[in-house]
Amino acid sequence: MVEPAHLIGAGAALGALLRYGTNRAVAGTLGGHEFPLGTFAVNVVGSFVLALVTFLGASDAVLSLVGTGACGSYTTFSSFSVDTVQLWEDDQVILALTYATGNLVGALVAIGLAWLIVGRV
Repeated sequence: MVEPAHLIGAGAALGALLRYGTNRAVAGTLGGHEFPLGTFAVNVVGSFVLALVTFLGASDAVLSLVGTGACGSYTTFSSFSVDTVQLWEDDQVILALTYATGNLVGALVAIGLAWLIVGRV
């Protein structure tokens, strides 16, 4: 049996690499301004993945690997918070509010989608 700490560490390594790749692949602007699209994407996708494995009744080992490890290092509340404040401080108030709202709504929609998928399995 693999120790939970090893599962979490392996998942975290995978999640960090995926996060790096996502941020490189999904750079973006919105309304001519830099927009933290990579952080937005990882938060929404990570919410979906964690909800999906949870709703499917994943074992403790899978939750350690995928949930705490991979999704824990893939998603980010701290970057989301800093990005929002930076947009606000750059006088992009509407963009900051859109970003903050979009992260919450996007994550909740992703969780709802996972719930619908599992409900039909």
